[in-house]
Amino acid sequence: MFKEFKEFAVKGNVVDMAVGIIIGGAFGKIVSSLVNDIIMPPIGLLIGKVDFSNLFIDLSGLGYDSLAQAKAAGAPTVNYGLFVNNIIDFVVVAFALFLVVKWMNKLRDAAAADQKDAVAPTTPTTKKCPYCLSDIPIKAVRCAYCTADLTDVA
Repeated sequence: MFKEFKEFAVKGNVVDMAVGIIIGGAFGKIVSSLVNDIIMPPIGLLIGKVDFSNLFIDLSGLGYDSLAQAKAAGAPTVNYGLFVNNIIDFVVVAFALFLVVKWMNKLRDAAAADQKDAVAPTTPTTKKCPYCLSDIPIKAVRCAYCTADLTDVA
């Protein structure tokens, strides 16, 4: 069982997947920063200086001024502003992944086309003699092995 696990763990796909997950986590932090620090402030400014991360509904009814105050007091809140930020995070990540996959597909298609061109079919240079089945040049009119006349053979 240990041997099977070792074979599984050392396979290229598992290592590639691990690298992808680690890079994905780092990429997620970058996208979160992009959304929270770059995209959301101008959107909030355009719709009236609203900070989405501070939008919440106070379920306790005590009327806290900020989400930080409500959390410090332990009040139950519905943090719909953070939810909006997470939706925008998702859309940005999904779009970035779409672009990456589209780029990779374009590279794969180009590589496949190059490979198809490299393995282009060649025209045959020999044919079989219909009498002795020897390989002879395609333009031959007489077999070099059995001396058969090939002018009448289609």
